[in-house]
Amino acid sequence: MLFPESTNDRYEGCLASCHFLAVLAVLTIVPGSIHAFLPDGGAVTIAGLDLGPAATTIIGLFAWAGATQIVHGLAMLAVALRYRTLVPLYLALVLVERAVMTLNWWVLKPGDTVHRPPEVYATLVMMPLVAWFLGQSLRGDRGRGRV
Repeated sequence: MLFPESTNDRYEGCLASCHFLAVLAVLTIVPGSIHAFLPDGGAVTIAGLDLGPAATTIIGLFAWAGATQIVHGLAMLAVALRYRTLVPLYLALVLVERAVMTLNWWVLKPGDTVHRPPEVYATLVMMPLVAWFLGQSLRGDRGRGRV
């Protein structure tokens, strides 16, 4: 069976965390679609990158990353809507993903510090929000905000 029985009735965390994960899913699927389906993958039109002689390689990498974003976003959406007992795990995974991205962008591989793609800054805002909703999903409030 492609979609086993829902686990929503067993989720004890805050319902807002599920909604937040659903929003994160959409915010992952949309850029993934841009990267996968725009002719330049958004590298020039959105990120403003100078592709130079490696244009084909960069656009191909954007398309590859977009494909993984779409699948990751669909999985988050399935968890947020149908398998809510996995919401804390998925929020923790998103937090790890964002922490590694931030570490790479700002410390390990900062690259061009004059022009950075919008996602670099969005991640700085997103990390504390993800951490807060992760905490809410782990609280186990059976009354307030429960499914």
